[in-house]
Amino acid sequence: MSSSSRMEAFFSSLVAPITPKTSQNINKRGQSIYIPDTMAHWPWPRSINPNYEVCMAESNVWLKTFDVFTPKAQAAFSRCEFGLLASLGYPKLNKDGCRVACDLMNLFFVFDEKSDLSGEHETRYQADCIMDALRNPHKLRPEGEWIGGRVTQEFWQNAIKTASESCQRRFVASFQRYTDAVVQQSLDRTHSHIRDINSYFLLRRETIGTLPSFALIELHYNIPDHVMKHPTIEYLTELCTDMISIGNDLYSYNTEQARGDEGHNLVTVVMVELDIPLQEAYDWIGHLHDDLVRDFLAEYTNFPSFPDESETVNREIREYADGLGNWVRTNERWSFEGGRYFGTDGLSILKSRTVALLPKKNIAAGSIFKA
Repeated sequence: MSSSSRMEAFFSSLVAPITPKTSQNINKRGQSIYIPDTMAHWPWPRSINPNYEVCMAESNVWLKTFDVFTPKAQAAFSRCEFGLLASLGYPKLNKDGCRVACDLMNLFFVFDEKSDLSGEHETRYQADCIMDALRNPHKLRPEGEWIGGRVTQEFWQNAIKTASESCQRRFVASFQRYTDAVVQQSLDRTHSHIRDINSYFLLRRETIGTLPSFALIELHYNIPDHVMKHPTIEYLTELCTDMISIGNDLYSYNTEQARGDEGHNLVTVVMVELDIPLQEAYDWIGHLHDDLVRDFLAEYTNFPSFPDESETVNREIREYADGLGNWVRTNERWSFEGGRYFGTDGLSILKSRTVALLPKKNIAAGSIFKA
């Protein structure tokens, strides 16, 4: 059975929504959200690249040269610590690789924030600028083009100095899927379209951006395509993607609902499809994540070997799978350690699991970007 077929069967077998006591108590107050501890039994510990501080500083200085954000937005960007995300996500990369990873996380932010404020046609233009820059890294960028094209080009010019051919190929292909999905997300937003759970996951597996992120795990590897396409590897990758998507949606929902952009979030999707209140949706999603954890760990213990391949390839594919597990932990730690979702309260919220529901606020389109 293919990984997608197995996931479809998995979702169709989910139990009915659960209503634990924490849900009942918090819903009575109506002012707080209890975030399920989805990582309580995850065996991968927090790990960070030793080049973290140097590479994050260099990458932030690099991004500032493009003069993308307003001063207020630049300050908000700095608080997010995307270099921390990269350094947690790739603890074993050398300094050159860590710098590439930091630049990629900054590029993700530029496109993510700009597309969140754009309709589908503008987002399509942004996506085309990015993909043209990836496919033509030495081409002179057109005058007046959206700045993301040049950001992408400089990121990729540096990345291809160190990335293996197979990494480059898979990265570009997965980034095309990612940008196409973000365009679809913009279309959904324009039409206020809320997907059902199954169709949401089909799109979210692309918009989350994990596949190009996972490509950097193999930055210096040469893993053959048939190894990467083994059903177990594809299934582990998909499970990891779903867990990261769930975690991101649980952590980001509060800030997204405050600015009125919660349509592309599993919390909203579950509330609408199952007709349940906010806390029950959080609890239901936490239960789903627990099932994904069990499935991932069971599959991981049956990891395949490739006797026709070299010891190096077998080692690299195992390190790739280990990197997947690390990324699930990374998503949790950065979400609470960085300031993107919880400001300076992240570590205390990580312990209490409770966060106050933010009031709604208006965000003026284009207000954070200079260009």
